[in-house]
Amino acid sequence: MSRENSSATSEFEPVHTMTCFYDGGPRSGIADYQGRPHVYESMFEDAPDGADTFLIQAIDDETFRLAVEDWGIWCRWERAFHGGQTTLSTHPALPVERARYDELEAILKPRLEITEERAFRVRGRFEVRRRAEPGLISGAELIVYWMRNERTI
Repeated sequence: MSRENSSATSEFEPVHTMTCFYDGGPRSGIADYQGRPHVYESMFEDAPDGADTFLIQAIDDETFRLAVEDWGIWCRWERAFHGGQTTLSTHPALPVERARYDELEAILKPRLEITEERAFRVRGRFEVRRRAEPGLISGAELIVYWMRNERTI
């Protein structure tokens, strides 16, 4: 990758989606970086300070809107599953929303793919502002603090 971010954000920014949550933290999804939505993906380079290295890439407003809709479908499924209203066989969408989920996945897959031409490395430290109900991921409110990463890709 030819670019690297030139500055860190000065404050925590909102995390909008978590499409992968592993080993105690978000590993992919969408969060703001310098006030604009970016897709993020962990490089699994955790540091002792609690930060991880991520590839991030800006996304457009329509992609953001569709990704938030997709996330909402999954969150409703997760709540219904843990509430005993559906089974694992319906994962990752309630039957009534499955067609729309599949449609969104087809649209979003190429739009959320991180490319060498557009992405850059940045370190991020996620914090929980509000916890989800026990056993759930959805409903949690997370924030992230992005820090400059001196290494280029």
